[in-house]
Amino acid sequence: MRRILGCWSALLVALACWGAEPASDFRFSIVGDRTGKARQEIYAQVWEEVDRFRPDFVINVGDTIEGVADETAEAQWREIRGFLQKYSRFPFFLVPGNHDIWSSYSQGLFEKQNGRPATYSFNHQNAHFVVLNSSQSVELAPDQLKFLEEDLEKNRGRDPKFVFFHHPSWLVLVKVQSRAFPLHRIAEQYGVDYVFSGHGHQFVRLVQDGITYMEVGSSGANIGDVWTQDDTFSKGRFYHHVQVQVKGAQAQLTVKEVDAPFGKGRSFAADDWGENGLATPALRK
Repeated sequence: MRRILGCWSALLVALACWGAEPASDFRFSIVGDRTGKARQEIYAQVWEEVDRFRPDFVINVGDTIEGVADETAEAQWREIRGFLQKYSRFPFFLVPGNHDIWSSYSQGLFEKQNGRPATYSFNHQNAHFVVLNSSQSVELAPDQLKFLEEDLEKNRGRDPKFVFFHHPSWLVLVKVQSRAFPLHRIAEQYGVDYVFSGHGHQFVRLVQDGITYMEVGSSGANIGDVWTQDDTFSKGRFYHHVQVQVKGAQAQLTVKEVDAPFGKGRSFAADDWGENGLATPALRK
């Protein structure tokens, strides 16, 4: 009898697992701002390093083209798409920045290039990603917060959850440990694990109530040649990209400084970076 019951239990477990979402096991790369006096040679090096990481896909934090003028935007997208054709085997998810969208015309171009609306979400295995549009407002507009809340409600069972938008409107609020702002309330309620932004061309990482807020810095946006000084590295001003390994509901993030000649090739676990920079002097090559 016990053997029969044991067989039935095993069968029920097998049936429960069959058709269930597989545990997540994938990697992706996060690319920082390219524009604001773009340095294409640095952006090209970032993509060479991304290529060696062999991610399942790439996502950025906005500002892919220099933008600003409707009459030059299409040519700029054509130029960057020509460059990215070499890496077309990696799906590339674009986040709208203020250099990408500044008018209704530029929004149409962005959506054509991205193949998606300016505000959207997607799943990869059991993980969930939300991309919001802060391109024309430093603060997230009410319609963006509404989209976020409704989208997360539909995806409660997915884990981990990542939210991307360009302007780090959370930066000062999290630094002063405010919990009153709508983004944090929604993120905490629906179990968001990571919030990523760009715009400041500086690496920042803060944690509040189990939510990691991260500003990914420059992947080609000009920060001058101050990268040679160690004190600028400690302040987050160095050319870099982020490598993410997702296993199950956990994500491990590694921040990778570009190799010479535009960096020193240093890398570190994102968890080691606190409000005052690296918590440990140890760096991995």
